[in-house]
Amino acid sequence: MWALLRALPDLARLVVRLAADPGVPRPAKIALAAAALYLASPVDLLPDAVPLLGYLDDLLLAAVLLDGILNHVDRRLVLKYWPGSPEALDRLAWAARLLARWVPRRLKRRVFATR
Repeated sequence: MWALLRALPDLARLVVRLAADPGVPRPAKIALAAAALYLASPVDLLPDAVPLLGYLDDLLLAAVLLDGILNHVDRRLVLKYWPGSPEALDRLAWAARLLARWVPRRLKRRVFATR
């Protein structure tokens, strides 16, 4: 799970690059932009100053975001913009899937506007 936190800079690069790509569906772009704004915002549900728990909301959001990207955006497109190796992305996807299980499926579908 710490690997997901360490990968936040790579995830941020991926989000910016995907948001600029015309092949990414509009609902996914909206989800990407909203997540990027939240992660960049100094205001969090759990303040980052709270030891360990302060990063929990960021970690869950990053997990849901990565899981959503991998489920709703063409993998070739994701790999085109991913700054690391495909193997690193697969390891992060596994961790993201584990954490994303804590978020209701209905909410995840709504974030990426799928049915």
